[in-house]
Amino acid sequence: MKLEQELVILGLLKDKPRHGYEIKKQINDFLTYFTGLEYESTYYSLSSLEKKGIVKKTVASSKNRPNKYVYSLTAKGKERFSMLLDRSFLHIQRPYFGIDISLYFLPYLKPESVHRKLRARLRILKKIELNLLQIYSAFRTQKPPHLLAILEHNLELIKAEVNFISGLITRFNKK
Repeated sequence: MKLEQELVILGLLKDKPRHGYEIKKQINDFLTYFTGLEYESTYYSLSSLEKKGIVKKTVASSKNRPNKYVYSLTAKGKERFSMLLDRSFLHIQRPYFGIDISLYFLPYLKPESVHRKLRARLRILKKIELNLLQIYSAFRTQKPPHLLAILEHNLELIKAEVNFISGLITRFNKK
């Protein structure tokens, strides 16, 4: 399991105990707006965390429904969450964009193909930027500042990529 995924699961459990489906739903319906992470199976991750003593599982039963497992943080889990959160703030990683590999092999492409692919990438980036702006506008009056900060950070990264690709298109048009 990736450390970022572990941090997200532990953070959700730090908020309150939850059952697996609730964690999965919170990740899929809400956190994907704010993180670019791809998540492995939530249930596999919870099982792994339970084996390590980071979360504990209790059974919540109801008369007409199957039993649900509710997960909560152990003392070890609370320490692990704090450590991962601190580490996340201090971990600086070089940004990686898939286009960097393509740019490395640019000499193997025909110029007209490069133009077409760059323009297509620019269109996609602008759609992403528009979607982020719409989410930002909708959240601006309702959501806490920490969520707005994530959206602002992502908007700045997208704008930088749009500017870079626009510059490449201009540079290759001059050739």
